[in-house]
Amino acid sequence: MDGRGVAYPVRVDDTGGIAESAGVERIRQSILVILGTRPGERIMRPDFGCELHSLAFAPNTPSTANLARHYVESALARWEPRIEVTGVSVGNDLQAAALVIVIAYRIRGVGDERTLTLPFPLEQPS
Repeated sequence: MDGRGVAYPVRVDDTGGIAESAGVERIRQSILVILGTRPGERIMRPDFGCELHSLAFAPNTPSTANLARHYVESALARWEPRIEVTGVSVGNDLQAAALVIVIAYRIRGVGDERTLTLPFPLEQPS
């Protein structure tokens, strides 16, 4: 869990330098980067990321929620070795036309349990 790096999203800190993150915050930011990256976006790592964005125009149904859960679980298992995913639930928010993704995870080596809630909007064709 050691290590520091550039914070996500990239921003300037109070001293005028590039903001950094470390520890559990760094892991949380890493999860957001993995889930927010489409496979193929990174030239030197074309497999990196999560297929979640392929659902952007999918109907807001239980089937779409199940597919989103599968994509999240697969991407985190492959790309974030510092955590053990203990559960992913995806609900359908019909009013907001979005999926609500809740990820429960344990940080390996320290046993710290965390959750992260991520809304994923589904664009509805007009």
